[in-house]
Amino acid sequence: MWLATQHGYYSIVKKAKDEYHIRARVRKDLENLAEIVAITHQIHCWESADYRYRIIVEEVDFLRIMAQFALALDYPNFKSQIARLPGQRDKLNAFHQVWEIMAGIQQEQSESPHPTDEDAPKP
Repeated sequence: MWLATQHGYYSIVKKAKDEYHIRARVRKDLENLAEIVAITHQIHCWESADYRYRIIVEEVDFLRIMAQFALALDYPNFKSQIARLPGQRDKLNAFHQVWEIMAGIQQEQSESPHPTDEDAPKP
């Protein structure tokens, strides 16, 4: 799962039954996470890994982290929030690019015939 938050950008994968890797390209994003959720897990660094930095947690901590992300959502526009945050602003161009690509996919899908809310049966 990719997770873009006002605290950082993460890739989260489940490696084993009770082992989640919260991965980041920027160490500071994991430091932000550790501070927000008050966890003391080690930040691992693997120089040759696709995502160089990671915290490994069990499911109980993973669920606590996800809940904290949800509780911290307090802004009406993600890209505007990122633009306001000095520690995240350097990612703004990348988020705009992702937004543009996904908007293009939406546009392509809109050009194909798909049912709309107007076509749905009325209750």
